[in-house]
Amino acid sequence: MHLTKITLIRVKGGKSCIISLMPNKNEEEVVRRAALFTALDDASAATLRESMSAVKVAKGQILFKEGDAGDRLFVVVEGKLKLGTSSGDGRENLLSILGPGDMFGELSLFDPGPRTATATAVVDSKLLALAHDQVIGLVKEHPQVALQLLRRLAQRLRKANEVLSDLVFADVPGRVAKAIIELSERFGTQKDDGLHVNHDLTQEELAQLVGASRETVNKALADFATRGWVKLEPRAVIVLDYERLAKRGR
Repeated sequence: MHLTKITLIRVKGGKSCIISLMPNKNEEEVVRRAALFTALDDASAATLRESMSAVKVAKGQILFKEGDAGDRLFVVVEGKLKLGTSSGDGRENLLSILGPGDMFGELSLFDPGPRTATATAVVDSKLLALAHDQVIGLVKEHPQVALQLLRRLAQRLRKANEVLSDLVFADVPGRVAKAIIELSERFGTQKDDGLHVNHDLTQEELAQLVGASRETVNKALADFATRGWVKLEPRAVIVLDYERLAKRGR
């Protein structure tokens, strides 16, 4: 039996209603991909899912800011969110784009310091939230969950090292090509005319993700289009030659 409960929490920019609802089949499949669930059997996963709360975040709404206290982790069910940081002079850098099945906010579970990034909805999104005290109880009951969470943190550290290496050794076109390939692997849909990548990012956000100016990123994209590797669409890219683009991003 599924019970419905309603709670209010404050999300940056206004109040959001958190409602625990009966999940549909597609939602269950998405949630099961999250690191928090992969170590659990079906019965334990269902129990955990019922204890989580659904959070709806509108496009452009900030879920939490860099420096905020972290008291829960999140799993993306629908939509996209971006994690970014800001420098003292106002410059922004995007760390990652999150989509269905991605989990974030777990770092403060191991390090109770402030949030290290700002989470903002790129499009209207639905998340599942779990308070950290609930996670601690879950880890004590299922130690294998801790291993999955640590594996997730290790993957994040490896990715951070890779990004740092790219900033030092890779040119801007190479970083742009790699970013498109990575976005295509997560958000791409293969159609007759190519691989459609609806990243939903503005030109400025794409440049922040690559770590370059908008002008240099647009120049690289225009070059790829001239070569016939991609077709540019508003907040989307159609990959026409995956192999050459992937090779340029290595």
